[in-house]
This record gives sequence, C-alpha cells and structure tokens, in this order.
Amino acid sequence: MSSAHHLPRRQFLKTAASAVFAAPFITRDLIANPPSGQVIHASFGAAGMAWADLTSIATHKSVRMVACAEVDSNRALEFRKKFPDAKVYADYRILLEKEKLDSCNVSTPDHMHAPIGMLALHHGVNVYGQKPLTHDLYETRRLAEFAAQKKRVTQMGIQIHSAREYKLAVQLVHQGVIGKVREVHTWSNKAWGDNGTMPQRNDPVPANLNWDLWLGVCQPRPFIGGDWYHPGNWRKRLDFGTGTFGDMGCHIFDPVFGALGLTAPVSVRSEGAPPNSHSWATNAVIHYLFPATQYTVPGKIPVTWYDGDQKPPAEIRALLEGKPLPEQGSIVIGTEGILVIPHIEDPILLPQAKFAGFKFPKIEGADHWHEFVDAVRGQGKTSAGFEYSGPLTESVLLGSVATRFPKTTLDWNSSKLKFTNVKEANAFVRRKYRAGWETRGL
Repeated sequence: MSSAHHLPRRQFLKTAASAVFAAPFITRDLIANPPSGQVIHASFGAAGMAWADLTSIATHKSVRMVACAEVDSNRALEFRKKFPDAKVYADYRILLEKEKLDSCNVSTPDHMHAPIGMLALHHGVNVYGQKPLTHDLYETRRLAEFAAQKKRVTQMGIQIHSAREYKLAVQLVHQGVIGKVREVHTWSNKAWGDNGTMPQRNDPVPANLNWDLWLGVCQPRPFIGGDWYHPGNWRKRLDFGTGTFGDMGCHIFDPVFGALGLTAPVSVRSEGAPPNSHSWATNAVIHYLFPATQYTVPGKIPVTWYDGDQKPPAEIRALLEGKPLPEQGSIVIGTEGILVIPHIEDPILLPQAKFAGFKFPKIEGADHWHEFVDAVRGQGKTSAGFEYSGPLTESVLLGSVATRFPKTTLDWNSSKLKFTNVKEANAFVRRKYRAGWETRGL
C-alpha cells in the first residue's frame, strides 16, 4: 500500500448557510459520469481528512480541482496555495449552484455528510463521502437509495477497504481457510467521548470561522472555544459527531462485514454507559446479532464491539497464544481456525501450529481514491459504493442508538427502518433539521 493510504484519517469541516435551497436539478444530470477526459472536482472541506481526500483525488491525472467549500478561512489557506486557480466558497450550496461538477468529496464533520451529499447527488454530481456515510440511520438509507436511483458513482472514504491487508483478510474467509465463522470480536482503543461538564459560556467566534455555516442543519447554540467543538472535538458531541463508532467503526467493521457477507443485524445491545446531554460515552461494549450467511455457521452470528478501555474478554484474548492484542482490529473465530485482523497490518492465522508454513494468497491493494475517479470516467466500478457502505454504516450507527438504552436489547427491523420492541429508540433514527436547512430527500 502506498504512503498515500496512510495520510491522516481525521476528517474535518465545512458546512452550510442560512436559506432553503431550491434550484432546478434537471439539466445537471447531463454532466454526470463523463465517459473519459477530465473530471471536474470540488472538495467540501479543506483540511484534516478533507485535505487527505482532496489531495489524493487530485493526484489522478484526469482530475481538475476547481473549488472547495470551507467555513474556516484559515483552514483553506493550504488549499489556496496548492490550487491557486480554484475558487473557495464558505457555503456549499452556493458552490453547487455555481460550479459545473463531475465529482466531489464530502469530508466534513459527520452532521453535514448527508445534507451536502444529497444536494450534490441532486445536482448530478458523483460523490465520494467520508465515513460514517451520515450522522443518522434515516439519512444513510435515503442517501444510498437516491444514489442508486440516479445511478451516481459513489464511494465511502474507508480507504483501508482497498488496502492489501484488508482485502487479504476478506479473501481468507471467503476461501474457507478458517472454516465457517461462529463469532467476531472487534475493537478500537480510541475514546471519542466526554463524561465531563459542558462549559456554560458564550465565547467570541473567531473571525476566520462562520459559526452559523459550521452548525448547518443543527440547532443554534453559543460558540464554545478551546476546541470544544472546532476544529477536532466535534467527534465527541452528540449533535455533530458519532463517537468512536463513527470514527473507527466503519473502518474496523469493514473487513468483517465484507468477509462474512453481512447484511443488517436483527438486534443490538449496549452494556456500557449512556451518553450524557452533550457527548458520547466511552468504553462501549455493544453486542450485535446478524443473520447467518454462506460464510457462517447456521443461526444468529454474534459480533461484539469494544472501545476505549474495553477489550475482548480474557478467554478470547487467550486465543492469540501470547501475541499482544492489537490496539485496533478484529478476532474472527471459525470452525477450523482463527483470523486476527489488525488495523492496518497483515492478518494472522491461528493456531500457529496448524497454520505454520501456510502460504498466503498473493493480492494487491488499490488506490481507493483513484478507483472512484476511474469509475466516474466510466472505467470500472467502486468497491465501497453506497450500496455496500450504506448497510455497513447503518450497522455502525445502530450501536450509537443502543448506547442510549443501556442493558436493553433493541430488536431491529431493517426493511421498516425501525425498532420493534423499544419504541422510544425510534426517536433517534431520524433527526429534525433546523428551520431553513431542510434538504430535499432527507
């Protein structure tokens, strides 16, 4: 995997404005999916993960970067230097109205993924969307459905999906090397949460930041400085981020989801603390049950997520035969062996005695960003389009909802997009956008 795949994974911001957008969308369909030639591209977000995305996409020889939308003028400085001929907007809606685009990357805080992505799709633009695909379950479902309806090229920013290490792990399971899968344990040592007290103050908004645009679809509130929200700690906040689940769940669940051919879970249960009034909790333990697939034993398949200080139990860690538990990764337990999938390293087969001398199949990684550009040009397909990454994101976000109802099994009906046994949980499937920020299709 090239060094580009190890660019910083932290995504970041850019956001909206103030009035309802109601422009015609019909003629924009004609510019989508150019069969060849130059791909006209814009970035939503200019720094953090947006910088990783836009610079990686721009290395494709067919891409012309024409614009970005960024609500913090200081964070657009490097973009201006690298792309002096490109335009910089504060308001994503104005950018989409004025620029004729083939593609874009949506690399903002989580709360604006869906509004920007959906509006771009309405404009006939092919979308590379950062993980998690959206902030809420309803948004994920609608975004994936609309992209499929309009036949847009899409890709979620789980770039390790295209790396050799993850592709190899998926292939090992598909080849039956560890037999049929019985259960999975997956974890991250990150701790995007906060059980402290929210500061009760109204700080001056920095001159370089448009706070109203940053808030976007979320309700107005005082600005709190000191990195409470901006530029990085929004991940901890209920309204803007999705905690450790959103930051790392889509990455680490990805090879498990692909290897087992998972669909939607039938239930989810949190054993950890609930979020407080403003932020996600840490140290989660979340139990999922998925329907069986061709790669698993019959019956419901348990997949358990841990984060922060929580780790798989001692009897599961003992299966590593003395090897240290990776800081992030998965243990996939099969009928004929065990597969450890560190994030991001070569997979490990256990027991060591059984797999000594095992010859791993040769497999090459791919450039996740270039794969998207090539698909926009009509050359091949993406491997993490919204038809795949949508259901993956929904599973991750179900864990976020479960944390609000500790020690309660939530039964999930995916086709109806609702919880069937705890009606109160359905209030967290879809949020209401603030007045003036409604987005068609959401």
